[in-house]
Amino acid sequence: MKTISKMGFKALAISIFLTLSTTLSAQETTSRLYKEEAGKSPKDSFSATIGVDLVDQYIWRGQNLGNVGLQPTLGISYKGLSLSTWGHIGIANWADTKELDFTLSYTYKGFSVCLTDYWFSQGSYFQYKNGKTTHIWEAGIGYDFDFLAVKWFTSLSGNDGLNGSGNRAYSSYFELAAPFRLATLDWLVTVGCSPWYSTFYGNTHFAVTNVTLKATKDFLFKEKYHLPVFAGLTVNPDSKKVYLLFGVGFNFEAKR
Repeated sequence: MKTISKMGFKALAISIFLTLSTTLSAQETTSRLYKEEAGKSPKDSFSATIGVDLVDQYIWRGQNLGNVGLQPTLGISYKGLSLSTWGHIGIANWADTKELDFTLSYTYKGFSVCLTDYWFSQGSYFQYKNGKTTHIWEAGIGYDFDFLAVKWFTSLSGNDGLNGSGNRAYSSYFELAAPFRLATLDWLVTVGCSPWYSTFYGNTHFAVTNVTLKATKDFLFKEKYHLPVFAGLTVNPDSKKVYLLFGVGFNFEAKR
């Protein structure tokens, strides 16, 4: 692999940013997307979703959190209210990331709010005392204009990162996102940033941490079985890292 010079890396990051920022969208693995979709079903319908992705690495908000792994999801929703769980299990290395999340969300038209409990299998799951817990509780708010989605997330409690003074950072992440369709593929482009000093995201000032282009081909069987295949390119200008993601998933949605 050739080493990219500092000037060359900056040129690469700037060129990708300028290209992608014209069409912004969300970067998530497919099962996460189906988890979010659980709150977007018709107003008076009840739906349940199960699924799993196999990914070559776990990239989240521009951070590399794990290697080859399985990412299962399970969710239910009714009238815009959704409860779902999502996880990551490293299979290439048993010591790799093991994550379990629960998300409660509500969606009304384009507006959405959510509360997520992240846990990375460190310490006791049932330890909730501040300063000892390994859970992270995060709140999010957003609005989806169809062509552009705006989202803001802030860690409220738990094992959050620190700011420059050594206090809780209330680590936050702001994202602009939009989908588009090209050559029979569903494309997603994301530009996300950490607005202030946080050891959680590894930045010491305002920083763009995630510029991603992702393409998905969703094969649909019998109108309820999904077999998505996806690939994505992520640049983290702050950490000067570049990642290429590939994955395949299986998802099933039932409604009544």
